[in-house]
Amino acid sequence: MTMVSAEEGPAAGPTVLRMLLGAQLRRLRESRGVTRENAGWEIRSSESKISRMELGRVGFKERDVADLLTLYGVTVEQERAALLKLARDANNPGWWHRYGDVLPSWFQSYLGLEAAAALIRSYEVQFVPGLLQTREYARAVVLLGHGQAGPSEIDRRVDLRMRRQDLLRRPRPPRLWAVVDEAALRRPIGGPQVMRGQLQALIEATRTPNVRLQVIPFAAGGHAAAGGAFTILRFGDQDLPDIVYIEQLTSALYLDKREDLEFYAVAMERLCVEAEPPERTPEILERMIADLDAE
Repeated sequence: MTMVSAEEGPAAGPTVLRMLLGAQLRRLRESRGVTRENAGWEIRSSESKISRMELGRVGFKERDVADLLTLYGVTVEQERAALLKLARDANNPGWWHRYGDVLPSWFQSYLGLEAAAALIRSYEVQFVPGLLQTREYARAVVLLGHGQAGPSEIDRRVDLRMRRQDLLRRPRPPRLWAVVDEAALRRPIGGPQVMRGQLQALIEATRTPNVRLQVIPFAAGGHAAAGGAFTILRFGDQDLPDIVYIEQLTSALYLDKREDLEFYAVAMERLCVEAEPPERTPEILERMIADLDAE
């Protein structure tokens, strides 16, 4: 069995560690022919608790993990120690924990998944992708949704958005492949000066090896993702399924069923075909900047 620990790289945040530990516990349980009901009884809990543990959706009590390992016949001390350490590491809060006062719980889950992803594919129709926003543009977006908040809260929300972008600059960054509707790039969020700086920053981003940016022009008409923005996250570990993330006003959807993944994967592929090729993106953005200067 492959062991994973927090030291294996900057991507190993608590969310993905819970998912990895859960996947390993599920494999161990199935290999011993133990039902979820019996496993739940062993830790004085329920079948649904075992299901949530195996999906990585709850924290782990070290005692519960130890009892399950005994039930599953894991007696080699080194193997037990590695899995118990993984349980401890999975309970450590992520960097975003300090922003809990301005961060809804449903978005904390996304930040954990985003930090762990090897490939992030997104379609945006209203705004520039959060991972590519400038500080000034991000502030303008935050003000749209939190205009009544005080200056300190606004600053913290902007700082959180900027901190997210650190993952694109780490030693082993994920690949970001964003498809953006022309409407999002033409909408003057924050005014012409802010938008000019944002478009220039996107041109710079296209020169980054791990970033691919495509634009869907108005001329494309209707297209495969008319329903709205979404993100597909893919992870480096084969035990973790892709996840589709769809953000709503006060909540979010996380989809991992095969039929949902296939639907959104096909939609993303069609978007990439309908969009202008990535090599044309700098030219398109330069033209948008020229249009702003002409106004």
